[in-house]
Amino acid sequence: MNEIPQITAQQLRQRLESGEDLVLIDVREDEEVAFGMIPGAQHIPMGEIPQHAEDEQLPKDTEIIFICRSGARSQRVCEYLQQFGYTTSNLSGGMIDWNEAADA
Repeated sequence: MNEIPQITAQQLRQRLESGEDLVLIDVREDEEVAFGMIPGAQHIPMGEIPQHAEDEQLPKDTEIIFICRSGARSQRVCEYLQQFGYTTSNLSGGMIDWNEAADA
């Protein structure tokens, strides 16, 4: 299995601010996303990813950046989808780092 590319909160902010059109998928549970999501992200709980593997929310022809609370669940989703030919990146540190970077 290939190494999963990691993206930091700062790198993601820079890409979003530059206007890059990114596919962001937040795999946290409903009660977690109630506290906020990255603007533009779509919500698909981790347990529902297999059902979405062939729909337009998860395009195979573009990079998909996965997000969770700390980066562990999104890492597992990246590893899972990579075996089916998806191009994935993991938000290293997840929403914890994203929110800390916003406060800095």
